Amino acid sequence: MADGARLLPGGVIFDCDGVLVDSEPLSNAVLLENFARHGFKVTLAELHERYIGGTIYTVAERARAMGAVLPKTWVAETYSEIYAALRRGTPPIPGIHALLDALDAPGVPYAVASNGSIEKMEITLGQTGLWPRFEGRMFSAHVEGVAKPDPRLFLMAAEALGQPPAACVVVEDSATGCIAARAARMRCLGFAPNGGGARLAAEGAVPVRSMDEVARELGL
Repeated sequence: MADGARLLPGGVIFDCDGVLVDSEPLSNAVLLENFARHGFKVTLAELHERYIGGTIYTVAERARAMGAVLPKTWVAETYSEIYAALRRGTPPIPGIHALLDALDAPGVPYAVASNGSIEKMEITLGQTGLWPRFEGRMFSAHVEGVAKPDPRLFLMAAEALGQPPAACVVVEDSATGCIAARAARMRCLGFAPNGGGARLAAEGAVPVRSMDEVARELGL
């Protein structure tokens, strides 16, 4: 093995939104418009800082704690608005198909672990050709009853891949996910194509800006 070369991981666990599919700008736009409609003013920077990385349930809890007056039906209605926006077109993250091809070649297994719902993943992964690549290896907080930063989603995924946690690498774009990876004792790559890598690094991740960089860090 060449000096500095990395051993291939036993398995790779991907977050979904912002890592496999570029869904976050669409979801964020819906949330900002929705909050404004309910008289709760939030900037995009504040949205990223305080609300992104959890579930819509945690978004509602945090917004209400900050003074937002949201109806009891807010979670269900907001999911419907987000899903409608995603159905209109959600692109894959550039380079993700090539990265998965590179993992397939040596037989490195992979899974997705997301705080989003299976329905949301079906919408986004389904229109990008990614759904069949992860079918049977999808772990949703809505199904499993645990959400990041709890590490159990990642631990479930590792078990399904037949790998010990220490042999797995997580690819995440949120501080919440990086915290979960650290708690699971998994190496974490902090995907930050538009900046923000320092925040992920603060949670123990190695910042990367492209899928080419992810491939290099994985030893591909």
